[in-house]
Parts: sequence; structure tokens; C-alpha cells
Amino acid sequence: MSAQPGRGQQVGARGMNRNSVLQRWPLVGREAELKYFDEVLPEPRSAGFLVFGPAGVGKSRLAEECLDRAVALGYRAGRAVATAAAASVPLGAIAHLLPDGADLSDPVSGFASVARLLSRPGVARPRMVILVDDVHLLDATSAMLLRQLMDAGVIFLLGTVRSGESQALAVAALGHGDAVQQVDLAGFGREQVVMVLEQVLEGPVGRSAVNHLLTTSGGNPLYLRELVVGAVTAGVLTCDGEIWDMTADRLPGTRRLTDLIRSRLSVAPLAGRQVLDLLSLCEPLSLSHLERDAEPHVLSRLEQSGLIVVVQEERRSAVRLAHPLYGEVLRADMTAQCRRDTLLRQVRLLKESGARRREDAVHLAAYKLAATGTANPALLVRAAVLAAHAREYPRALGLLRAIPQEHRGFQTQLLLGKTLYEAGDFQQAEDELSQADDMATTEQEVLSALQVRTQNLMWGLGAPYAKVLDVIESARCRVTSPLGLRVLLVNEAAAALTVGEVRHSLALSADLELEGVHAPDAQTWLWAAMTRSMALAVTGRGEEAEGWIRRAIAFSSAAGETHSTATHEVVHGAVLALALAESGRLAEAQEVGERAFAGLTDASATADRRLLAFYLARGAWAAGHPAQARRWFAEVARASRPHTPVVLSMALAGLAAAAALQGDCEAAEAALAERGRLPAAGFFPEERLGEAWLYVARGELTRSRAVLTAAAREAFERGETASEAILLTDLVRLGEAGEAARRLTEIAAECTGRFHRARADLAVAWAAHDPDGLLGAADALEAMGADLLAAEAASTAASILRAAGQTRPANAAAVRAEDLTARCEGARTPALMAREAVVRLTGREREIALLASRGMLSKDIAAALTISIRTVDNHLQRIYHKLGISTRKELADRLLP
Repeated sequence: MSAQPGRGQQVGARGMNRNSVLQRWPLVGREAELKYFDEVLPEPRSAGFLVFGPAGVGKSRLAEECLDRAVALGYRAGRAVATAAAASVPLGAIAHLLPDGADLSDPVSGFASVARLLSRPGVARPRMVILVDDVHLLDATSAMLLRQLMDAGVIFLLGTVRSGESQALAVAALGHGDAVQQVDLAGFGREQVVMVLEQVLEGPVGRSAVNHLLTTSGGNPLYLRELVVGAVTAGVLTCDGEIWDMTADRLPGTRRLTDLIRSRLSVAPLAGRQVLDLLSLCEPLSLSHLERDAEPHVLSRLEQSGLIVVVQEERRSAVRLAHPLYGEVLRADMTAQCRRDTLLRQVRLLKESGARRREDAVHLAAYKLAATGTANPALLVRAAVLAAHAREYPRALGLLRAIPQEHRGFQTQLLLGKTLYEAGDFQQAEDELSQADDMATTEQEVLSALQVRTQNLMWGLGAPYAKVLDVIESARCRVTSPLGLRVLLVNEAAAALTVGEVRHSLALSADLELEGVHAPDAQTWLWAAMTRSMALAVTGRGEEAEGWIRRAIAFSSAAGETHSTATHEVVHGAVLALALAESGRLAEAQEVGERAFAGLTDASATADRRLLAFYLARGAWAAGHPAQARRWFAEVARASRPHTPVVLSMALAGLAAAAALQGDCEAAEAALAERGRLPAAGFFPEERLGEAWLYVARGELTRSRAVLTAAAREAFERGETASEAILLTDLVRLGEAGEAARRLTEIAAECTGRFHRARADLAVAWAAHDPDGLLGAADALEAMGADLLAAEAASTAASILRAAGQTRPANAAAVRAEDLTARCEGARTPALMAREAVVRLTGREREIALLASRGMLSKDIAAALTISIRTVDNHLQRIYHKLGISTRKELADRLLP
């Protein structure tokens, strides 16, 4: 990660431009095809290798790479490009490949002459490899000659064929028989897109950016490349020092991309172009609707040309443009008058047909608004409700903002605020929700505004507790019913949880019904159950937390769509991942979280996405996978700037800890420096991990232990037992097992759960220098997925066993430690240092050894540890003697990974 730019730098600071992106663009995702070619080429019975695929999928790029490989192996090479113009001239495409002196006036003798002149008998690579791009456009004479040369073993044909052209005469002639191998190239899937982006950009890419690029490019490698080039050049795709992500919703592309698409669209006849224009504005449209204006043969030709696709949607056949980018180019080329006329015609047709489908209201309002700039307010409201329900937030916002202020009632104002919250515009959402609160006249309206507003303040803006309480108290003056007062308590419980008032949060939900079916209000129960689950997890009661969130998920599922907008499935996935992680089921937690994240779309609420990413990051940290944790924390940090300081502070602390665990002090320092510039917005003890592990990475173990001790004490006082257990376990790992073991044993007795038990057993064994206990703890931790803790336990056991002269069990423990460490993504901890050194040095000697191994002078070590220079030098002499070395360089070689 050291190659990444500093935090906050834009892409231009790296010198990344169009040329540098193009130079870095690799041939990825085609490894299987290249391997297949490598196997086919030297086989004497193989005569050719044809690559099929749609335009832009990378056929020519793959064929060129294959040809380069052939040349590297010593084959002679030739290239030809078949075109429609050359096809009108016999041998027009390959004439330049024919040897001088070849006379083709007589086909029989001419072939023999060409074969003789091209042959190189007696050499290691007698065949010539000829690449022909667009084989389907070859003339018949060229195809016949090439086939004869292939059958005679004179040439090996490497060719590309556009999808849908397999019946062309040239393809049939050159591709038949077992001697010619064929491969089909498809567009990139998600994994291939991630691979190519991270190779080109030399760093991780945010999942929202990946999704956007994959959706917009349709997986077409050529389009993807031009989109990345355009986004980088325009500063739309940037890196904040940790992760690349989008700074705007729209990808600019490039002039070359636009020209490519225009060329692709140019094959459509005039009548077909009208259909394409219509679809660019109104897709999808039913096939029966299009057939009113377009002849069936026109639609058939468009489909055969790959410009439109017909898909089955429920009980109707729907027609869409074949690629998302076609619509952008078509709309850009359309005149304003054409756009207006097309949209108004669709409005008339929809009205004439009765506009009976649910989405027709959205279409009527959107078409009218786009065509004229105005629409009936009631229609706009109805359309906005439907668009918001479908999570089409940009469209819903456009419809809502078009409603004149004098026509906005409470429900419209509330919907605007809620949609802004879901879209991630939290400050504007607060402004609109505040207005909605002022407009509320009934208790139900007050409560409706309160629920959305408090969610936005807590999860969106990360507002101070006092601010949230003020909003709740304001509502309390206008709420009198028992059910309404219950809603206020649930809101207060959620607010208390977000600022660390965990005991208060649990007290407020202590009488919550076990099942939602027994609750007076389902939506309130769901929110309360989710809040209680999170609070239980924070207090270290993972199994209880899992029980509550699973009941909430089951009830929400049984309720169907009725309550789906109140409790999104992604939030349930996030809380379940948290509960499972606290229960010690780390692998299952990661699987649940990844599955929930995979189901996200660009329409998913920003706050929900961020919550899920944070718990995935935290779970990866607990598992000892710093690269995964760092990536997730970076996503959370990017999504939290600049409006959510509380979440941003937590994400930056986690990012610093993960970077420090990888030995990247520079990145950890940058993250903590940014965190230090944030406004004070509360304190969470677990955030001190970033500072503590940066000290560890610098070798300053005393300062790290002091930070962890203070943070663990704070967590104890606040009742945040889960954080306390994490902090105490880190103290154990840094040589302070005695006192920590006592408290971890108490936690294991107070809170059920195998993770607490395993941590306590680890601490007790570490304090007692008990290798069998450490290996038993390693067994338990590995079974949970806590790979790094298990590796450290096994490593420490190996050191103890070796010091006791038990070589065979020591070696077995060391091998196991190495295997576990390999899963930990380059994590660097004192317990994973040279094993014999760890056990043979005292705590003070180990600390001085670490500082010295990192190049610190004796006077600087003395100043850092507040001891004399003489004491440092005396310690160093004893360290050298114990380890059998004599220089600091040897010390660094011995201790540093």
C-alpha cells in the first residue's frame, strides 16, 4: 500500500492520466484461454485457434497476446485484418502475406507454390502463425487458400470472429474439424472487474465504484477501459490515500468510447434509430407497445444486430437497449425538440391505454416533467411514493423537488426528508425533516417525523446525544398515548446506544416482548429488537444478541413487504454479523456480512451500507486479517466524509490499527492525524486500538500498554464489555497477561460465549507460561476463525517448549504457528517475532531490542523509555549475549519479519 498517494490527495497528484492508465491496462481474466492456446499451438495435429465474442470483449487483444507468445517461442508470424471493403477483392485481406513469386493464376499450382515458399522444413518451428482479425469478413478465395495451407501443415491460423457470425462462409470453411480449436469470450464478471481495476489503479477500489463501473460497462472490457480512463482523467475516480472511489454519480467516459458506440449504433436503419431513441428515454417498453410504431422486421434486425434485447418480465415481453451506454450516447445526440415530442407521445399513449400498471404513474410524471418541466402535483406525489418504494432515490428526489412548495403537505415533506436520508444527503435531510416536524399536527405525524429524524441524526450525521435528546423531548410534549410514549423510549434507547450509554439503552428496552406478534406496533418492535441486539453484543452477550436479531429477521420476513422499508434487510445482516462475531463465530459472521453486502445495489441506503461495512471491518480485525479490515475501514471512512464525524473517527481508528498491524506506520499516522482534526464527537474505548498498535509498530510497547490499560478501564466503567475484552486481550499479547487474565476470567464467568472463554484461557496460559494451555487455546481460537490469536498462541508455545529443550513438540508448534500466520495477511506482532528471542528476553529487554532493531539510537531509546543511556547500553549487551549476536543489524535480522 506504500505506493498509494497521501490521504486527501486527488488522482492527479499521482500523475495518473489517460496514457498511464492505458499503459497499466493488463490482459486479465483470460488466463484460461491463454493456457489453452499454449497447449494447442505446439500440437502437430492442431491447425488453428479461433476466438469468438461480441465487439469490445477483447478478442483482438487476446489474439495479439497469443501471437506474441508464438513469436517468443520462435514461430514466424503474420497479421491480417479482414474488412468488408477488402472482401470484394479476391485475396484482398491477405495479399501482403503471400511470398514474392507466388503465381495464383492457376489455383492448383499456385497453392503448391505458396506452400513451398512459406514452408521452412528442417527447422524447429516450421509452421507460420497467421493472425486474421474478423475472419467472418474474409473473401472466399482467401478462406480457401488459408484452409489449404492449414491442412498441409504450412500455417497455424489464429483468428477472431464476432459473435453471431459463425455461419459466415469463411468461418465455416476455416473453423470446421477437430484440428481447429474454438473459444468463446464473454464479458467480465465482478471478480474480473475488481482484478483489472486494482491492477491498473495499484490499490483497492470501493465496492460502490466497482458496482457502478460493472453496471455501466456491462462487463465489456473495452468499454470498461474507456470509462476508467475518462473517470481518472476527469477526477471522478480518485484515491483518498487508502481506497479508490467515485466522487460523482455519472461516469464521463471518453471521446473514443462515444465514437465506438456511435459506430455500433450506425448499423440501425432510420426506422430502427427511432426505436432506439424511444428506448433511450423510456426503456423498458413492452414488445407489444413498440410494435404499434415499428414493423416486426425492424425490431428483429435490431435484436440480431445486438442493439436491443427482449426479456421476459413477469407476464410481458419487455425490450431494452442491449447496453447501458447506448442510451447515454443516443440521448446526447438527440435534439431537444425530438426529446420533447417523443416523451409527450408516450404520455398520450399511456393515457390512452389507461395507465393501469403500478409504475405507469411514475412514467407519466417523469415523462411530463422531462418534456415540459412541470407536471400535476398530485401525480408527482404519487409517482415519488412509488419511486421511493422501489428505492429509485434519484428519480424520487427529482419528482419531489418538482412539487411546488405550496403543494407540499406533511407526508410529502416527510417523504422528501426520508428519501434524502436514504440517498446519503444527511444534512439536507435534517433540514427537510425539521420542516416536516414543524408541519406535524397529529401525534402520528409527530412520531413518523421523529423516527426518521432521529435515525438521520444518529446514523447519518452522528449528532451529539444532547441534540438527539432535544428532538425526542420536543416530541414528548406532543405525545400522550402509551404507544406513542413507547416509541419515544425506543428512540431514546437507540440514541443512548450510539453514544456508548449501553446500560441505559438496555434498561429502556428491558420489558420488550420476545416476539413481534405480541407487540402493539410491529415497526417499533423491530427497531427496538435491533437496538437491543446491538446493545447486548456491545456488552459481550453475543448469544443473546443473536437470539434477538434472529427473531427480528424472522418476524420481518413473515410480515413481508409491510415493514420492509422500516427495517432493511441489510441492517439485519449487519447486526447479525456483529452478534455472530461476538459469539466467536467469525467465519460465519463474515459470510453473513459478505452475503448481505453482495445483495446491495446503488439504491441501498448509504447509512445501512456503512453500518454493514463497519461490522465487516471489525470482524476481519477480530479474525486477524488486517488487509481485509483495512479495506473495509477505508470504505467506511470514505463514505463518512465529511458529514459523520463519529463514524469517521471510529473508521479512521480501525484503519490505523489495521495499517499498523501490517507495519505501515505512515498510513497509520496519516489516519490518526486526520482523526485528530475531527471535532470532538464522543469517545469509544475501542478507538484507542489505532494509537496502541501504532506504538507497537514503532516498538514502543510501554506506551502501547499504557494506552490499552486506560482504554480497558474506560470500557469497564461504561459497561462495554466486548471492547474491554478486546483491549485486555491485546495487553496479554504485549506481555501483560497477569492482571488481564484475572479480569478476562471474570468476563468469561459473567458472559456466556466461547470467545470469552477462549480469551480467558489464552490469558491464563500466557501468564503461566503453559505451552499445553496455549496450544489448547490455539485450538479453540482457530476453530472460531481467530487466526492471528491462534498463531500467536502457537508461536508462544513453540518458544516455551524450545526453551525447555522439548525440540520435537516445539517444532510441531512452530509449524502450526507458521501455517496460521500465513492466513493473517502479513500481520506483524511481537508474539510472532523470532520464537526463541521472545521467550529468552525479559519484557524490558524485548522492548529495547525492538526499538534498536528499528534503527533508534541509544539516546533516543533512553528518552522514549525515560531511562538512562547507560541502562540502554547495558540491556543491549545482555540482549546480544542471549541471542548470540554482536550488532544491531543482526538484531534487526533476528527480530523483524
